[in-house]
Amino acid sequence: MKLVECVPNFSEGRDSAKIEQIIKEIRETRNVMLLDVDPGEATNRTVVTFIGPPGDAVEAAFRAIKRASQVIDMRTHKGEHPRMGATDVCPFVPVSEMSVGECVELAKKLGERVGKELSIPVYLYEYAASKPDRKSLSSIRKGEYEGFEEKIRDDHWKPDFGPSLFNAQSGCTAIGVREFLIAYNVNLNTRDKKKANRIAKIIRESGYTDKGDRDEDGKPVLVPGRLQECRAVGWYIDEYNMAQVSINLTNFKITPIHLAFDTVCEEAEKLGLRVTGSEIVGLVPKEAMLMAGKHYLEKQGENTGIPEKDIIANAVQSMGLSEVSEFNVQDKIIEYAYKKDKKGLVDMQVDEFSDLLSTDAPAPGGGSVAALNGALSASLTAMVASLTLGKKKYKEHEELMKEIAQEAQDLKYFFLGAVDEDTEAFNEIMDAFSLPKKTDEDNQKRNDAIQMATRKATMVPFNVLGSTKRLADLALTVAEKGNKNSLSDSGVAGLTAQSACTGAYYNVMINLGGIEDQEFKKDISEKASFIREQVLSVTGRIEKILSDELGE
Repeated sequence: MKLVECVPNFSEGRDSAKIEQIIKEIRETRNVMLLDVDPGEATNRTVVTFIGPPGDAVEAAFRAIKRASQVIDMRTHKGEHPRMGATDVCPFVPVSEMSVGECVELAKKLGERVGKELSIPVYLYEYAASKPDRKSLSSIRKGEYEGFEEKIRDDHWKPDFGPSLFNAQSGCTAIGVREFLIAYNVNLNTRDKKKANRIAKIIRESGYTDKGDRDEDGKPVLVPGRLQECRAVGWYIDEYNMAQVSINLTNFKITPIHLAFDTVCEEAEKLGLRVTGSEIVGLVPKEAMLMAGKHYLEKQGENTGIPEKDIIANAVQSMGLSEVSEFNVQDKIIEYAYKKDKKGLVDMQVDEFSDLLSTDAPAPGGGSVAALNGALSASLTAMVASLTLGKKKYKEHEELMKEIAQEAQDLKYFFLGAVDEDTEAFNEIMDAFSLPKKTDEDNQKRNDAIQMATRKATMVPFNVLGSTKRLADLALTVAEKGNKNSLSDSGVAGLTAQSACTGAYYNVMINLGGIEDQEFKKDISEKASFIREQVLSVTGRIEKILSDELGE
């Protein structure tokens, strides 16, 4: 599931009616979830946070920027926070299955549309910056709104999109890409703010000045901090009656939560203190929690090839995330919060899914069942690998089985996602067929939509088909080297992989019948046939093993 976060800052924090008009645009955008609205009276600024699939997030951002340009007049705006436009900044943040590069393309797409349709000068910043000196937001914003009428005349400060003219009412907007920022506090068994602050200075990237150590010029030596992409300060929280090390992790892929936690634990021990727990402020990406859970499982010598909910539970327990308030994964993890009220096929009970499947509704159908078979195959393989771990007889395969268990879990979630994707793709075809066809232009748009939807409906099972080769390979490995007491399970893993493969192949071929692009049809058809032959060859070897071991 591709998800992107967007955090636009609007130059209005006092007029609730205007703020409501802006966020209403976000609320009413399909597939987008509004996470937070934080107005500031002194700053006269509102920070809004929402998430959604890439295309929908861009649409929501544009609609909000457009509404802000209509209700906010920068000619009368005053506030303590630096600003240069009605929508001052609008960063995209990769959350799930999104790369920074993909988010940069979103920023460019939004910037071009804002510049063209709203005549607002747009500057790309941070990872999306078109020039080195535009990476820093403060550099772009220098001079603020009042200075931009002159600044924009400078050729060097020609906007990336939109007119090179000062927009008196809306000012200009910076659109960019940054990594996800995690606000994280670590709890200490002390009320001494100074000790917490000492730890903060040691771990933060900027470090601290050691006044007792001087360089050749007699100046205090700057001691670099232990953690990159980390800002930290120590404080005392009266509500909790404890001191905390308050941390902002600006790139959790460089300094993950668990590393920050462990480092604070190390420094606290040097001061005779103990860490009693921690808390995450706001929401956190699932990836960050999985990284933490796997880290602690590995330290414990445990298998990481287990369901993600168990990995996350280990992270919550290991870092004491429920010490000051309950860490509810459905509310605190972005992907879970987004899906909480969206019940898909994979959220149904088995009997519910079977009942729906057995009706005259055209979806879900064979494509979803093929994907489900893939998930079942991966689950069985993970089970056999886990049942092999810790057995002296299979000690030589210990590391291999750990790797297989982990990979099989990853594959399981891929196939589960495809169960709903296949049905959604079919529904998009139905939507395309329902488009109007009164005029030649209508017919052209309808046909284009049908072709695009059919191509997508072809690629979902094609991607499922492509992944069944790895399913079959893993099933073969556990059949050959896994626990022999679970050999029948390895055999069923092979059979369900074969069903997933053949079922996906059938769905690819039937959808290709509706594609007009002959080159595309030929390419996909040949690749699909080749993959199917490979998978059937591997599953044939699994059947041979079962036949030899168990007899006919």
